Amino acid sequence: MSYLPRILEKILKTKSKEFPVLILTGPRRSGKTTLLQHFVPKAFYYLLEDMDLIGRVRSDPRSFIEDVKLPAILDEIQNAPELLNYIRTNVDVSGAKKTQWFLTGSQEPALMKGVSESMAGRAAIFHLLPLSHAETTKVSTFTGGFPEIITKGKDKNTWYRSYVQTYLERDIRAISSIRDLVTFRRFLALVASRAGQMLNKTEIASPLGISVPTVTEWLNILEATHQIILVPPFFENFGKRLVKSPKVYFTDTGLAAHLLGFETEQGLMRSTFWGPLFENFVATEIVKTQLNAGKRKELYYFRDRPGFEVDFVIPSGNRRLILFEVKASKTIRPNDALHLLHLQKSIKQYKTNSFVVHLPSQSLKHITALQAGVQAIEYEKIPEVLL
Repeated sequence: MSYLPRILEKILKTKSKEFPVLILTGPRRSGKTTLLQHFVPKAFYYLLEDMDLIGRVRSDPRSFIEDVKLPAILDEIQNAPELLNYIRTNVDVSGAKKTQWFLTGSQEPALMKGVSESMAGRAAIFHLLPLSHAETTKVSTFTGGFPEIITKGKDKNTWYRSYVQTYLERDIRAISSIRDLVTFRRFLALVASRAGQMLNKTEIASPLGISVPTVTEWLNILEATHQIILVPPFFENFGKRLVKSPKVYFTDTGLAAHLLGFETEQGLMRSTFWGPLFENFVATEIVKTQLNAGKRKELYYFRDRPGFEVDFVIPSGNRRLILFEVKASKTIRPNDALHLLHLQKSIKQYKTNSFVVHLPSQSLKHITALQAGVQAIEYEKIPEVLL
């Protein structure tokens, strides 16, 4: 399998000279371990899902840390959070400036709670999502971006079936008391059917026969394991009544398409889910661009109670906003810019750059002005306008 370079490597190279601990989080199978083993090829590798290794850690964590050969990759550190205190002691005693400890985690709260308590000022934290279109043009709405599908050419449907099964049996059981995995699997598919929509927990709870608090708990699990991205509304005093519910997106649209039962790209494109999943794809490309640059995720949408909406609002500093309206089409018309123009007039206290993001088209290969202050761009141009 050929290795696909990750954009995040550039930031890791810089920060690994400044921090003794480097932490990489992200969904299972997003390429965290592969990236680190390529980045530090001589590092010693310890998988903290191996039961024998976990048993050794639990019985004598201090001896384990003292026996670790550096530099070291500790994979899935959330399974042994007690090690963080001993790593901190090792770092403080050694006085190392360059990174010697490379940690990965796929369950955010369990990991970050220990990090905030033990690693303040000692660790640089980064997030790795599946491959972006900027890293390989094989990434698409239907295929998604998980490296094993892209680089190994594995059958997409078989791979995702295995992924969901592993996720349910390993991650879900590890961090929750959920016993009814069949209902949780149906919950996953129902959330996928709501991609790009405002979150309505009652609409999810009712067909599954579960309570709204249970939906809240299960959504928290999906977010904690990096399976979904919740995009909050952008609040400002615009003189409008604004909605308060977040919109929900999957971290990987290939997984969402699988959960919805689509086995071919043509089937997806002919369905009513094509538009929402393309919008979802654009959302993930925005977030990947931010995270791969070492920035935090900062993504919002705008909608008022009468129903006027702009798909994405992205703050970019100095009271400047980037506005995206997404169209799952190769044909772009001036009317597609109307929502963007309307919002621009409502937020004159901000400087805005507005774009209609669309599917690739041979006739629209370059950024094209739709109306004064609004340009049309193909989704592959997203990094250019964000960075």
